[in-house]
Amino acid sequence: MSQSDGTPAGVEGEPDPRLVEQVRALPTVLLHDHLDGGLRPATIIELAAGAGHVLPESTPDALGAWFVRAASSGSLELYLETFVHTVAVMQTAQNLQRVARESVLDLAADGVVYAEQRYAPEQHLAGGLTLQQVVDAVQVGLAEGVAQAAAQGRTIQVRTLLTAMRHADRGDEIAALALANREAGVVGFDIAGAEAGFPPSRQASAFRMLRDASFPTTVHAGEAAGLDSVAEAVHLAGACRLGHGVRILDDVHDDLSASGPRLGPLAHWVRDRRIPLETCPTSNVQTGAARSVAEHPVTRLKRLGFAVTVNTDNRLQSGTTLSRELALLVEQAGWTPADLCDVTVTAAQHSFLHHDERTRLVVDVIEPAYAAATGGRHRA
Repeated sequence: MSQSDGTPAGVEGEPDPRLVEQVRALPTVLLHDHLDGGLRPATIIELAAGAGHVLPESTPDALGAWFVRAASSGSLELYLETFVHTVAVMQTAQNLQRVARESVLDLAADGVVYAEQRYAPEQHLAGGLTLQQVVDAVQVGLAEGVAQAAAQGRTIQVRTLLTAMRHADRGDEIAALALANREAGVVGFDIAGAEAGFPPSRQASAFRMLRDASFPTTVHAGEAAGLDSVAEAVHLAGACRLGHGVRILDDVHDDLSASGPRLGPLAHWVRDRRIPLETCPTSNVQTGAARSVAEHPVTRLKRLGFAVTVNTDNRLQSGTTLSRELALLVEQAGWTPADLCDVTVTAAQHSFLHHDERTRLVVDVIEPAYAAATGGRHRA
């Protein structure tokens, strides 16, 4: 089954299409979106034919549904196995350029006005490209997408985060690559992949290099592993944001003798220092980090005063869009327009843009649109 925009239906069922359209009409900000997790199924089929790569399905609808089904295993490790098919068709400069261009167009059509897309250059070398050639191809594609979106009447800014795979121990190399491209659209560094067994400390020298160069980082942590992973991300890696981060709730304790929940030291550290959580509701349900969107930790964390953002993670594997994620939270978790505005402003304020750019995004784009849509009652 597909949604009206051709995206495969996700695991949580579909929100009211009218609500999705209302959300889509508002400007949104996306901080956690993987380039190799957002390909169009039709594009995968076309590129796979040229690359001689065998796919599990032969039509766009069937392939899109396969990705959602295969990713909904309840395990992060099995979820990650689906990327063999997307990465396989992203091994040439032409293909990388196309995937990046189409990704921007899809995000802009969904109402996203600022996005940070992340990818691991080390995964795109099988066709003979160098790491720098991978970055160059992606940046060309993103610029093309931004220009085409503008021609269609949609304004979007896109920056990139370079990811080092946790198990590959190429962190120093990818960190140096990110620094070499900090004036060419790369605004941050990330580590991703299987979380359990591959802590941030394995990449300690890379994080040290980035801190010395005053370069921001985000770390996948608190998704498949618990508080130790989060602690290393914020204390050892110096993470400016946490990818997912929902397991921080393990350090929030119900105390019947007190007036409310009692936060442990790490939870206080993350909340007090406004370290944002890049939550991804549908994806977290698929990997077992949350039971449902209705019970997703993002709602409780937001009510407790944590800095939370809402993201897509992998639009293909989750059969989702950012407008769909937000609409699901409205329908299933009782979110209000004020909540949507708050998480959008939080995402903009904690993007890896410079402060003046973030301020213009909030003041000139986000707040006027939400004020117009809600009659001025747009902030919680």
